[in-house]
Amino acid sequence: MHRPPLPLVLLLLCCRAQAAELGTESKPHSRPYMAYLEIVTSQGKQKACSGFLIRRDFVLTAAHCAGRSVTVTLGAHNIKKKEDTWQRLEVIKQFPYPKYDPVGLHDIMLLKLKEKANLTLAVGTLPLPPHVTFIHPGRMCQVAGVKEPASSTLQEVKLRLMEPRACSHFPAFDHNLQLCGVVSRLTVSLPFLLFPQGDSGGPLLCAGVAQGIVSYGLSSAKPPAVFTRISPYRPWIDEVLKEN
Repeated sequence: MHRPPLPLVLLLLCCRAQAAELGTESKPHSRPYMAYLEIVTSQGKQKACSGFLIRRDFVLTAAHCAGRSVTVTLGAHNIKKKEDTWQRLEVIKQFPYPKYDPVGLHDIMLLKLKEKANLTLAVGTLPLPPHVTFIHPGRMCQVAGVKEPASSTLQEVKLRLMEPRACSHFPAFDHNLQLCGVVSRLTVSLPFLLFPQGDSGGPLLCAGVAQGIVSYGLSSAKPPAVFTRISPYRPWIDEVLKEN
C-alpha cells in the first residue's frame, strides 16, 4: 500500500488538534452531545481528542484519535472539575474507516461504548446529515472542543467554509470528502488558542447538524483547516451501527 513521504505524515499528525481555533467558552452543558476522549496510544503515551455522541452507545470522532484504549467522558463542561452530570464510559471497540490514511484522507472513526449513556439535560445525541447532503462554500458553521492546556472548559468558535482552492496547498485535500474552513476573526473574543490537544475529532456544526469532523491543519497553525465531510460516510456509519 502506498504511503506518503514521512515528513508529510509528520506535518499532518503534529498539528491535528490545531485544525480548529477555539476562542470563546461555551455555555455550560449547551452542547450535550460533546464527548471528551482520553486516549492511551500504542506507544503508551496519553493524548486527548473530542468526539460527539450519535447514539447512546456510539461516539463519532476522527480516525487519528485511535489508540490502545479510549475512555469517553460525557456531560462535562470543565474536564478538570467533576460534576454530577459526568458519565465516564469505556470504549470496547474502535471502528476507524477501513480506508483511513494518515496523510489525511478518510479521517473518521466510530467508537462503541461498553455501556449505553443515560440521556439527560447534559448528555444527548447529535443528528447526522443524510448521505445526499453536500454543504457548499460560504456557509457559516461552528466548531466546539476542549483546548488543553490553554483551557479545560468547552470552547467554541464560528468559521466560514471556503472554496476548495483555499485548501489546495494540502496534497491530500479532496473537496468531495473534506471541507475547508477559516475562523471568523470577528467572532473570537479571546486570542486564538492553538495548542496540541483537545479539539481533534470534534464536530463541525452547520444549522445544528454535524456536517464535518475536525481533522488537520498546517504545522504553523495558520488557517485554513480541513474537516472530514460526514455525509459521504453515512452508508458506512449506518452499516456499523446496524451490525452493532
